[in-house]
Amino acid sequence: MRPVRLGLAAVLGLFAVIATAAAPSLAQAASAAPAVEITKDQRTKGMAVAPAMLTAIGSSCQLADARFVGEATDPKTKVKSSLYEVACTGDEGLLLENTGVAGQPPMAFTCMEAATPGPDGKKGANQCALPANLDPKAGLVPYIAKAKINCTPDKIRAIGHTDSGAYFELVCHEGGGGYILQISSPPSLSKPVTADPCLMYDPSSKVTCTLTDRATQLAVIDNLASQSGKPCVVKDRGVIGKTESGEIYFEVACQDGKGYVLEEKPGGGLAQAIDCTNADAIAGGCKLTDTRQAKTEQAGLYTTLSKKAGFDCTVSGYAPLPVNAGGKEVVELSCSNRPDGAIGVFGATAADASSVYDCAHAELKGFRCALTKASTTYPALTKDLNAVGKNSCTVSEARTVGVSAEQKGYIEVGCADGLQGYMIVYSMSPITPQSALICAEASSISNGCTLPGNTKK
Repeated sequence: MRPVRLGLAAVLGLFAVIATAAAPSLAQAASAAPAVEITKDQRTKGMAVAPAMLTAIGSSCQLADARFVGEATDPKTKVKSSLYEVACTGDEGLLLENTGVAGQPPMAFTCMEAATPGPDGKKGANQCALPANLDPKAGLVPYIAKAKINCTPDKIRAIGHTDSGAYFELVCHEGGGGYILQISSPPSLSKPVTADPCLMYDPSSKVTCTLTDRATQLAVIDNLASQSGKPCVVKDRGVIGKTESGEIYFEVACQDGKGYVLEEKPGGGLAQAIDCTNADAIAGGCKLTDTRQAKTEQAGLYTTLSKKAGFDCTVSGYAPLPVNAGGKEVVELSCSNRPDGAIGVFGATAADASSVYDCAHAELKGFRCALTKASTTYPALTKDLNAVGKNSCTVSEARTVGVSAEQKGYIEVGCADGLQGYMIVYSMSPITPQSALICAEASSISNGCTLPGNTKK
């Protein structure tokens, strides 16, 4: 299982210091608002000053156009500030404010931030006016593409920015509950870009979605549940987290008491639906569904199937394995009535044939036990040695060597008395000991014995 990024509250703590989206302070001077027509002099001044300002803020903008917007003097401090607009090739445009304070770098605002209305519903006096910046949404399209989400933006709302990141809400033409897009500040396509569904953000936090309601956001989970084919009338749902590679995990609780973890593929769409009884490895498992009764019933079913397959195990714990076994379920079992466990390969129904491989021999079939300690498997291997006439060795260590092209299996064992151990040879259908070679005679089998106790001179 890929690591799941959790603790969204901690991530959102970053936004406690976020700056709300606003036009530059120069917007207070209505006389500085750009004219409909941009003069040659404005462009000349802009192109002369913009490169140095972009360098000062560490921007990767490939300057395509610029203009001088205007200047204003603070009535209290008498400090004069000036405002410039730049257009960047294939990138979001910017408004750059030279604050006039010595040693302070310019302040940068995206054209999308300038175009987003404030709490009063009004836009700032200063808007981007260069031809390349007239649609500020267009400058963010490359960032949306880099985030690898299926979203043609119908609406974009600037939320604000910190010193290093800028945040935008997206409403997509394809529908869904919208996204929060995070890019660098100042914008740079060479830096990381992320887009997380709106429903991953608490509605009460500073960074949240307001262009889609919560019901629309939650409908994303309902849609995934409907794709799963599971008989689930959704009672409750929530977000579990996101992996580093982009998969998102949601949980749904059903009216019948069952529940599922839904894995959404990067970019959207259902990858798989995992029963809550089998989801403990995913960030601690389901929180909206009480799986205790279901797990008890499932353990009882595995007990029945295991005994039917010839392995006497009262199942006390189990762990499904992510193995493609031709439609069969592969589960590791731990048992309350014996120290060693097994790997069960169970059919889709109780009527289908099942196989169980004890942990002493499971690796010969390509499965490795994790719930069972290796030492608990040694008595079974000692018994194998006895079956082929080797009665002087009590197995104290073991190593599965593998299976040959002739379908013979090999397990190397060491002996508790410190004397040289053996290479046990098995037939594979079923797994049955056929012979045992002392290690001194087994050098031709996959480079021979290698356990420390068997290589002493």
